[in-house]
Amino acid sequence: MNYGISVLFRAIPLLMGLFCFGYGLFITSYGTGPNRFLAGPVVFSLGMICIALFSTAATIIRQIIGTFGTVSKYVLPGVGYLSAALTIIGGIRLLHVSTDTASFVAGHVICGVGLITACVATTATSSTRFTMITVNARKSDHEPPPKAFTRTQGLTLISIALIISVVAWVWAFVLLAKSGLHPKYFVAGHVMIGLASICTCLITLVATIARQIRNIFSASERRIWPVLVLIMGSLCVIWGLILILGTADRGLASTGYIMIGLGLVCYSISSKVILLSKIWRHEFKLSNRIPLIPIFTALGCLFLAAFLFEMGTVHGYYFVPARVLAGLGGICFTLFSIVSILESGTSSK
Repeated sequence: MNYGISVLFRAIPLLMGLFCFGYGLFITSYGTGPNRFLAGPVVFSLGMICIALFSTAATIIRQIIGTFGTVSKYVLPGVGYLSAALTIIGGIRLLHVSTDTASFVAGHVICGVGLITACVATTATSSTRFTMITVNARKSDHEPPPKAFTRTQGLTLISIALIISVVAWVWAFVLLAKSGLHPKYFVAGHVMIGLASICTCLITLVATIARQIRNIFSASERRIWPVLVLIMGSLCVIWGLILILGTADRGLASTGYIMIGLGLVCYSISSKVILLSKIWRHEFKLSNRIPLIPIFTALGCLFLAAFLFEMGTVHGYYFVPARVLAGLGGICFTLFSIVSILESGTSSK
């Protein structure tokens, strides 16, 4: 990877973050309907995930090009955690400043986005010794190198992502349990299911990186982690289709499109897990094709959003899904940048 390409791959997350921030503000300010005060803040919050992904990209790239120092080791993951904290605070504040349905749903979803951002920041933290993966992949033993994470550090990183994921799942089912009280619980609960699925996918990514750095990545993990991510993505997509096809209230059914978009984000994350797993001490000739996965998922989000924009001209309940899918497309494209960096950093060429 040369310096010019490294700048491009670091710029992509920032540009996608700028898109989410700008588009979110535009949605909120360009009208007064309640749908705008739901879609706008949610799309804006997706930009925080892009910022955390930037911290991950910069952490890996700086190691590849030899400019990673002590300051970067702490500042870059810190930026990710700061983004997560600000997002969760923003979501909680939104829940307290207004009691209307739009603020309720947006507040809970933004908090869920904050949990994902924290998981991404943990990925950045686990990547602070990324270059050891290439060194360990050439070995045949399973002894942790002296400069690798300690057993406690590795378990701590995985536990952080696991705890965040459990919080998201519990949060989702608490909301779903109250679906009979008001439709807002139904919408927020189902979207939170998709967000919790993404957090679960990020557990596998953190575990893969941390355990490869410790040189204890096993053959069974090489199969299990990619399958788990694909299961999470398929769960969201199938659940979304069931909502669309099986919910009588079309306004509630439109939530299924957001779940499909979140499933596509899971598939984008799978590209990173699949890449790291498949090339671990094995030859994988299609490794340079794996970055196409987030490209296809980004296009899937954007194409689906285009249809929903058209449908939204007739039915107002497609307003929010169309705009959220556009933001999720930006997330998927950002993940293209990350997986391309991983492919470059682990390539044997």
